[in-house]
Amino acid sequence: MRPTVFGAVDGLVTNASLIAGVGGGGVSAHTVVLTGVAALVAGAFSMGTGEYVSVTNQNELVHAEVALERTMLARFPVAEQDELAGYFRGYGADPETAARMADAVSRDPGTALRVHTREELGVDPDELPSAVRAGVASLLAFSLGALVPLLPYLFGYPVLAATLAITAVTLIAGGAAVGRLTGRSMLRSGLRQFALGALAIAVTFTIGSLIGHAA
Repeated sequence: MRPTVFGAVDGLVTNASLIAGVGGGGVSAHTVVLTGVAALVAGAFSMGTGEYVSVTNQNELVHAEVALERTMLARFPVAEQDELAGYFRGYGADPETAARMADAVSRDPGTALRVHTREELGVDPDELPSAVRAGVASLLAFSLGALVPLLPYLFGYPVLAATLAITAVTLIAGGAAVGRLTGRSMLRSGLRQFALGALAIAVTFTIGSLIGHAA
């Protein structure tokens, strides 16, 4: 969900801001479409590649930490078992029960490794995210988000106000949807996303207008 939501919002705000910037500069509709499509393609592949590399590096780091933990379990089994008992005491078990639980877990190296990894790294080494899936999700989400501001121009209505209107509606709807998924106020989430996107678009439009009128 994270790369999908992030990619869609990033694509929407990035391309809407870009279109507002060049549109405010007074360029032709053809230039706006060319710029928007180029930004869509470049941004989508940049987001997809970045997400793939990020998740890959994260997974590699986890694997390295797991390998280190596996070595520690093999070299210092007593110390690692005491560490497990400490985790169980932290969850409320009395010392005797914690010691028995640690002993039972330590009899299976695989289970001991998973418990240590979850407690120390906060992840399950058997349930790491897919770098390919995250990269593809980010690429597609960015593309869909970046396509929205271009729709009026692609359908023969090259009016910047139309792009701003459809972008505003999409920002609010997207924020509200995220709010519903996360259990937060849909209205607040929608307005927050709209405000942040509107700020980026307004700044870019202002800069584009100033440069366009000065040229």
